Amino acid sequence: MVEERVQRRLAAILAADVVGYSRLMGVDEVGTRARFNAHLKELLKPLIADHQGRIVQVMGDGLLVEYGSVVDAVQCAVAIQEGMASRNAEMPEDRRIDFRIGVNLGDVIIEGEDIHGDGVNVAARIEGLCGPGEVYVSGIVHGQVEGKLELAFEDKGEQSVKNIAKPVRVYRVRTSSKENIDRDATGDALALPDKPSIAVLAFENMSGDPEQEYFADGIAEDIITVLTKISGLFVIARHSSFVYKEKLVSVKQVGQELGVRYVLEGSVRKAGNRLRITAQLIDSGTDHHLWAEHYDRDLEDIFAVQDEVARKVAEALEVALTRGESTRLAQAPTENLEAYDIYLRARRTPWSLTRQHIRSTRIAYERVVEMDPTFAGGHAGKSMMHSMAVLFGYSDDPEGDTRTALELARRAVELDRNFARSHSALGHAHSASGQHEEAIAASRRAVELQPGDADSHCDYARCLLWAGLADEACDEIQFALRLDPQYVEGPYLNIFGRAAFVAGRYVESVNAYERNSARGGPSYYLQMVYWAAACSLAGDLDKARQLITEMRRERPELSLEEVAKFRRVGGASDEEVEHVLKGLRMAWPSE
Repeated sequence: MVEERVQRRLAAILAADVVGYSRLMGVDEVGTRARFNAHLKELLKPLIADHQGRIVQVMGDGLLVEYGSVVDAVQCAVAIQEGMASRNAEMPEDRRIDFRIGVNLGDVIIEGEDIHGDGVNVAARIEGLCGPGEVYVSGIVHGQVEGKLELAFEDKGEQSVKNIAKPVRVYRVRTSSKENIDRDATGDALALPDKPSIAVLAFENMSGDPEQEYFADGIAEDIITVLTKISGLFVIARHSSFVYKEKLVSVKQVGQELGVRYVLEGSVRKAGNRLRITAQLIDSGTDHHLWAEHYDRDLEDIFAVQDEVARKVAEALEVALTRGESTRLAQAPTENLEAYDIYLRARRTPWSLTRQHIRSTRIAYERVVEMDPTFAGGHAGKSMMHSMAVLFGYSDDPEGDTRTALELARRAVELDRNFARSHSALGHAHSASGQHEEAIAASRRAVELQPGDADSHCDYARCLLWAGLADEACDEIQFALRLDPQYVEGPYLNIFGRAAFVAGRYVESVNAYERNSARGGPSYYLQMVYWAAACSLAGDLDKARQLITEMRRERPELSLEEVAKFRRVGGASDEEVEHVLKGLRMAWPSE
């Protein structure tokens, strides 16, 4: 008996589905089906035919399409999303149908009119990484279409996707040939702020010694810190401006992608105790150099140089400093450069909420305090770690850690009342002790002292959230996201997801968690709890059950009682805990 040969061919595959379909059906089943069918008939099918595509399958909430040309597949995907944006323009948010689309090129198995195989599976998994209205393509697709289409692509890195053995390189397609700007993490275009806006790029290390790379980075980071104290400036955070390090990008591209008018770039050469620092300020729209200078100084003069650069930038942009700002710019944080170096390293560690990270970071701050007991940064950082241990349920002695956090934060404020992190630390210490009015006042003072600092706004948002002011917390996180739009390792989206959930804005909460996951942002147990609860209350029970299954796979003993217990020691009120449990109960499997 001759075994029948399996038929295969190379094909471009487009996978699309509707975001939050279960929620839409729960709100209006008949209307949702009618709108989906209208979009399919009036937009999708004509576009697919125009691009020589073949619809393989239409599911309840999506479709699978095959193309002979990968260029046609990508062009069609973009045309669909642009068409849907127009059709959704006047539609209320809770009635909008938003697609996410993934495109892959691969070998497929043919069975009649149907197709199967990894080529199809990868397209479906890539689609699952998208946010509403987005198109993601695999690395092989990007390699085939780059230079052939007037489209820009954002490298999202390698992504581990379910049931695919190897990580898949993924790129986001900017869905308009005219769209040469990025979007922030909430999906909104990055418009120029209403004040002079600037991004400071990583300074080039000219020393010829790779070990000095860190020192050059530190110079640029310190200049960013100084600039964030000037209320008349809008300053992009280090995490976002440093993504361009060692990349061949134009100043114009940086300005467009970060939504700023001006870019500061420079270089550092260190030889023994001598420094040469150069800096130049450029208008990203015209490529015109507004100011340039070089400084030959001793190492001990480093803070004075940073202060002068900040003042020259403000002068060039015609930004007047207040008397308080002028004083704060001239104030060196510490004379102990080694202690300051350790402090910067501790603050620069990847953001994490693990018990081990909090402990190791606290130890680093303890070294700073030992090296310079008069430097407020060491006391503030150590205080923050004690507060975090309490607020996130890791403390073995919550009362003792809270008391220590308050003592350290108060000492930090005494040492330097103009140091924003001292007040942020005091805010968290008050939150850990349940003193929410005091927490809000302290963290608000940090924002006043350093209005352009994304971390200060993030810390303020946390204190607002712990006080039950969820809508206000959402506003603060939105501003932090705008200051730091490229920071995929940061906590912003997780905080926004929780705040939106507490405020009853479930669709926004789900979108924030989905976008965090798609961007490769930090993922941990608490995030999954709120994400699942938000999905349930938004009407997407299937997604909620999937998330609960993933949590229980990692924690087989997990129960609703365990969730409640952890949340009550993790900074949530009884009301918030019940809110979370309400959502989880809707999707929790029966035992």
